[in-house]
Amino acid sequence: MARRPTSLDIAQLAGVSQPTVSRALRGVKSVNPQTRARIEAIARSLHYAVDKNASSLRSQSSNTLALLFFEEAADDDAAINPFFLSMLGSITRACAKAGYDLLISFQQLSGDWHVDYQDSHKADGIILLGYGDYEAYRARLDHLVEQGTHVVRWGAVGTGPAGITVGSDNRGGGAQATAHLIAQGRRRIAFLGSADSRYPELEERYRGYLDALAAAGLVPDAALRVDATTAEEPGQAAVETLAERGVAYDAIFAASDSIAIGAMRALAAAGRRVPDDVAIVGFDDIPSASLTSPPLSSVVQDTRRAGEVLVDTLLAQLRGGTGEPAPLPTRLVVRASSKR
Repeated sequence: MARRPTSLDIAQLAGVSQPTVSRALRGVKSVNPQTRARIEAIARSLHYAVDKNASSLRSQSSNTLALLFFEEAADDDAAINPFFLSMLGSITRACAKAGYDLLISFQQLSGDWHVDYQDSHKADGIILLGYGDYEAYRARLDHLVEQGTHVVRWGAVGTGPAGITVGSDNRGGGAQATAHLIAQGRRRIAFLGSADSRYPELEERYRGYLDALAAAGLVPDAALRVDATTAEEPGQAAVETLAERGVAYDAIFAASDSIAIGAMRALAAAGRRVPDDVAIVGFDDIPSASLTSPPLSSVVQDTRRAGEVLVDTLLAQLRGGTGEPAPLPTRLVVRASSKR
């Protein structure tokens, strides 16, 4: 069976952008008449059906919100970060309280999820959850916003015009974690986690780490920073990288609990004791953080409040609001992994 044509196909044949195709088929007057005629002709030749009642999330209410979880890997073993799963209950409750149904979907960051939702009547608005390379899907977010789709994402507040972002005080949390390790007498503190604009939340946590070092009069050592994405395997590999560098360290601030758990596994394999030899603090306080041996100290993000704010912000956007909420506060929970 032939694949159903999409607006992307029409855009490619017409030599225009996908937003232009969508506007033309919706009859938006800003599209050049000649361009519109060319697009409509191509659409007819492809037997592309336009549902005028479902051509925009703005045109009609479905009384449903969509929650899209993103999986970073592209195989059947891809997993959702437990931190995001912990938000699900509060998002569901907030939707029910507001009288909205919730449509939950799992997506690949590399997929064409934006095409599926931009012109459908599946939902009145979209909540996006999932760590990943922000630069890799930024264009899709920009496209949705340009189309007029109502979108709210969880991430680093203030990272750009691609929709409204709700997030925690990542920088403050990073500073709390590092200051705690310094207060324990640690001076050679490694940072495990990506620290660039592709992962803005982790970058903010790294900035908080630098803030705490500066406040204590400590000079950061580039050899103590190792890139790691939010999973256990990269955390384990990061500790192995530190060993290969031959650099001395007495503490680790990991940008996520998953990274921290992987790091603890690598430390145990190397015969280094936590916290006696190396103190460690993670970020997110996922359920397994308190079950590690020793239990993991972690920066807590208020997932209950986060879910409520995500829904409230999206509903406010549906009513015409454009404001971005302030970052939600974080707090440090100290357990045995960082305190003798």
